[in-house]
Amino acid sequence: MASTIDEITIDYTDENGQQIIRQLDKKVLSKGAWTTIMFLFAEWDRRKNQWGAPKARIDRFQKKNGEYRSQSKFKFTSAKQARQIIEVLQGWLDSGEFEGDEEE
Repeated sequence: MASTIDEITIDYTDENGQQIIRQLDKKVLSKGAWTTIMFLFAEWDRRKNQWGAPKARIDRFQKKNGEYRSQSKFKFTSAKQARQIIEVLQGWLDSGEFEGDEEE
């Protein structure tokens, strides 16, 4: 477990020492007791014996007893899906339907 946001990673190596998930990038979207982080990563394809295409994932972490623990996550499985999400959010923002805190 990670005790600081900087220590949080989604890199994963299996019990045989094979890296299965390789973190390519990380952007912290919010900090605090509840922290949201977006990761760009690749998964090892055992059948092809190579890294798969990059994917994105948003993880929500809660800090309890000094340790960050993953509470939920959403994986973008394709560039097409990511573009669709961007289009929907942009439409809501442009129309004024999605309002909230002012931009930082």
